[in-house]
Amino acid sequence: MYKLLAPAVQVVEEDPSSDDARLLLDELSATLAGITGDSGAASFNADDVRGAGGCFVVARDAQGRALGCGAIRPLQEGVAELKRMYARPGTRGVGSAVLAHLEQTAAALGYRELWLETRLVNARALGFYAARGYLRIPNFGKYAGNNAAVCMAKRFT
Repeated sequence: MYKLLAPAVQVVEEDPSSDDARLLLDELSATLAGITGDSGAASFNADDVRGAGGCFVVARDAQGRALGCGAIRPLQEGVAELKRMYARPGTRGVGSAVLAHLEQTAAALGYRELWLETRLVNARALGFYAARGYLRIPNFGKYAGNNAAVCMAKRFT
């Protein structure tokens, strides 16, 4: 079990097909399947975060161990979608470090907003995002009309 505080976390851009990235994504899929009954893997295409306007990151501790990940992908003019956010259980500050890095990257790429989707049953994720300034918005794209989905957004100033 890791006990880690955010200052010791380094968030770096990596290819989502790297060994560590795949391991983290598999852990996330298993975790989500346990919480929601759906791994969410079908909603992620690695090519969406490799191209212009996209980004995939891995958080590592001082020894280089992979502790978490996240991504942004272009969604529409001025808006990126936050994807595959994950922090290994037992870590502290990893999710916040990944999210802060992705928000900074999104702003640097010219996005004005970040949107995301999570599930209503995932109370921990809802609380995490709400505590960081994300507000509920109408469900967008494939999530429209899905009562199990909750979409949120944060606008950059």
